[in-house]
Amino acid sequence: MNALRTDFAALPPDDIAAALQAQLARMRSAFARSAPASAAARRAALTRLLDAVLAHEAQWVRAIEADFGRRSPTETRLLELGPLADEIRHLRRHVARWMRPRRVPVNPLFWPARARIVPQPLGVVGIIGAWNYPLQLTLSPLANALAAGNHVLLKPSEGAPHTAALLQRVLHEAFASEQVCVVTGGADVSAALAALPLDHLLFTGSTRVGRLVAQAAAPLLTPLTLELGGKSPAIVGPGADLAQAADRIVTAKGWNAGQTCIAPDYCLVPRAQRDAFVHALRAQARRRWPQGSADADYTALMSAAAWQRMVRLATEAQSSGATLVPLWDEALPHPGQEAPSPAVLGPVAVLDPPLDGTLMREEIFGPLLPVLSYDTLEEALAHINAGPRPLALYVFERDARLIERVLQGTTSGGVTVNDCMLHQPQHALPFGGVGASGVGAYHGRHGFERFSHLKGVYQQHPLVGAVFDRWVRPPYAPFVQRLLGWMLRR
Repeated sequence: MNALRTDFAALPPDDIAAALQAQLARMRSAFARSAPASAAARRAALTRLLDAVLAHEAQWVRAIEADFGRRSPTETRLLELGPLADEIRHLRRHVARWMRPRRVPVNPLFWPARARIVPQPLGVVGIIGAWNYPLQLTLSPLANALAAGNHVLLKPSEGAPHTAALLQRVLHEAFASEQVCVVTGGADVSAALAALPLDHLLFTGSTRVGRLVAQAAAPLLTPLTLELGGKSPAIVGPGADLAQAADRIVTAKGWNAGQTCIAPDYCLVPRAQRDAFVHALRAQARRRWPQGSADADYTALMSAAAWQRMVRLATEAQSSGATLVPLWDEALPHPGQEAPSPAVLGPVAVLDPPLDGTLMREEIFGPLLPVLSYDTLEEALAHINAGPRPLALYVFERDARLIERVLQGTTSGGVTVNDCMLHQPQHALPFGGVGASGVGAYHGRHGFERFSHLKGVYQQHPLVGAVFDRWVRPPYAPFVQRLLGWMLRR
């Protein structure tokens, strides 16, 4: 890429920072020359991005499979390529309308003056992608930033190196480096990027790393969007269709082997229905993946370390009194056992694990599914509300009043009712967390506005200005006191 070494693996930290600073300066200069980008220019950038996604479909599938060891090609198309292409098309279709200044009412005291909101690009935006959906979670925020007219400094996750290398090559071919620049490397490169004086920074990843990103950005007050995670619960209500709930929960948990930030992390099930629910989980898991760990539609864990962590979490819970129920007819691995290659681990229900154990304190990010029993819905809501606010929440119930009770009684980034994860690809819904699960939201118009400055403009009317000049500006006439009395007491 022009004037920039984009792989920093061999560079010392000071050189990484200097190279990024120099590239940021070039991008700021290019942005100043071209801003604000016209609707036609933004649509053209989105078209180039869409063409890059579609023209390399087979290569994306191969690169992601190489990173995971085994990733269902259909799953990659279903969960990454399809939603990404759909989102880019949606942005391209609507960006011209979103860009237009929109009239808003003025305070009646200022009639007939006028007011409007003018969206403007922020400038140079930084994006740090995630490894679990290395294409969709990197290019979706890029598309939103381009729709808003920004230039983008993009860092794919080093956890998916084959995809990162392909992203770098493909985007270099599609965009000038002053508009979209892809830099690769390890955590030190991400840290250096987070410390740049960017106009906005979006990070997708764990809450732990999100705190480090926020700390790096804080000295420069860089505006942040943090797409994090947490323990997203699935509440099975007393009136739920158990078979349907089990099917949809186990499918969502099985997608990407549970390595999804909005996967159901654990279930809350009425105590009297727990055993029937677990039986339904087993039946549905076998129906969805009939060949078990050999099923080509089931994805491997990203690394041997992730596989070992799952085994450790399950074993710790079992030693503390939980019951492990493999959802396939396959024996659970033993602690210390070497991870297979690819690192496949089938779904496992963990019945009533201790709440103070690691399994229920950390985001699982794998195919373990704790099933907690509850006696009353209020007890289930109290459990959720006692912890950090989750990125997603799922409720399965046929009684509309109970559904509304859950919606009003909990706070989460987003909710899907009677299914899992499907709020994420909705263009009209903001996607993001709250509290420990994230800061800010994007997708669709919400993404356009997230990466824009919505500038408020008030335009004075000659009549209002004359009244203010005569009566409201100092030296204050007695009329001002009467006006204030009316304003305060009306």
